[in-house]
Amino acid sequence: MRMSRVVKLGMIGLGEVAQIIHLPILQGMADRYEITAICDVSAGLLSAIGDRYNVSRRYLNPSELIADEQVEAVFVLNSDEYHTECIVEAARQGKHVFVEKPMSLTIADAQKVIEAKNENGVKVMVGYMRRYAPAFQMAMEEVHRMGRINFVRVRDIIGPNAYFIGQTTPVYRFNDIPEEMGKEKSERGNQLLQEAIGDLAADYGSTYRLLCGLSSHDLSAMRDLIGMPNRVLAASRWNQGMFLSAVLEYDGFHVHFETGLDNQGRFDAGIEVFGDTKTVRVEYDTPYIRHLPVKLILQETEGDMYKETVLRPTYTDPYTVELNHFWEALVRGAEIRTTPEDSLDDLKLFHMLIEAMNHSHLEKTQPVAR
Repeated sequence: MRMSRVVKLGMIGLGEVAQIIHLPILQGMADRYEITAICDVSAGLLSAIGDRYNVSRRYLNPSELIADEQVEAVFVLNSDEYHTECIVEAARQGKHVFVEKPMSLTIADAQKVIEAKNENGVKVMVGYMRRYAPAFQMAMEEVHRMGRINFVRVRDIIGPNAYFIGQTTPVYRFNDIPEEMGKEKSERGNQLLQEAIGDLAADYGSTYRLLCGLSSHDLSAMRDLIGMPNRVLAASRWNQGMFLSAVLEYDGFHVHFETGLDNQGRFDAGIEVFGDTKTVRVEYDTPYIRHLPVKLILQETEGDMYKETVLRPTYTDPYTVELNHFWEALVRGAEIRTTPEDSLDDLKLFHMLIEAMNHSHLEKTQPVAR
C-alpha cells in the first residue's frame, strides 16, 4: 500500500498509554498522522475519547477497525494477550502496524507475526521508545568507540505508575466492560503463559509477565547496546516475583541486571557501561510525565584529569521521536530497528532468565549429600 503523506491510522485500545502518550502526541503531529478510527471494548471510553479527539469512526470490535478501508496503519495498544491476533489480522489486510511492547507473549506467536509481516509486505514496529531517545543513540556511539568493556549495569527499580499519573494527567476509566470479557482475558493470559514457559508458569508466571512488561524495555535496550548475552550465569527472584536480579555472561565481561516494583515515588532506571577510562550512563525518568529529559552521563579520565559531562540532547520525549521514526519508515522508507525479529530475541532471553531462576531454586531445594 502506498502511504499518503498524512497517514490515516486506527487505534486499538484507549487505556492509559493511549490517553497519556499516543493520542496527545499524534494530535500534535497533524502534518503526519490523522486519527481516523478508534476501538475499545469499553463503550463509555470509546465515546469519551471519540468526542474529545473528534473521531467519528468508532468500533467495539478490533476486526471491524482493521477492516475499515479508511485506515492505512493500525496502532495496537490493547492488552498484550490480544496483540498477536490484531497484528496478524492487520498484516493480512495489507496494513502496517505499530504495537506497544510486548509484541507477543510466546515465541510461537512472535513467529506468527514475523510470517504475516513478511508474507504481506507490511511494516511492523514494536514500541521500545527508550531505544529511540537521542541520549541513547549518543550512548551507542560512545560505547562503540570506548574499546574494551569491563562491566555493565542495567537497572530499573520504580514506584507505581499511578503515583506519577495521578498527580499529572487525568485518565478516563469506565466500569462497563462485560464480566465475561474480563474472565476470557484472564483465561487467555493463563493459557499463553502455559504455552510460553510450560509447567513453570505456575511458579514463574508473574515474573515472566514482569519480564515481558517493564523489563522488556531494559533488556531490549541492553541488547541494542551490547548484543545478546552468551548465557545467564545466575538469576533469582523474590517478593512474589516482583524483584529479580541476574548476572549475564558476555565475551570478556558480565552484566548485572536488577529490577523491581515498590511503592516509592521515584523512577530509577538506566544502563551503565564501564570501560577502562570511560563510563557511559543513560538515565531514564518516568515516561508518563512527558518531556522529562533522558540524560547521557560521561565519566572520563585523560591523563591527570577526570571529568564528568552531563548531556541532555533534547526535551523532545522518546515517544515523539519514536512516532516520527514510524512515519519516516512508512512514508520515506526509513529502516525500523525495533522489528518483530528483534522482539523475538527478547522472548528468547526471557526464557533463559526463567530457566536460570528455576535452576537456582532447584539447587537450593536439593538435599545435601552426606
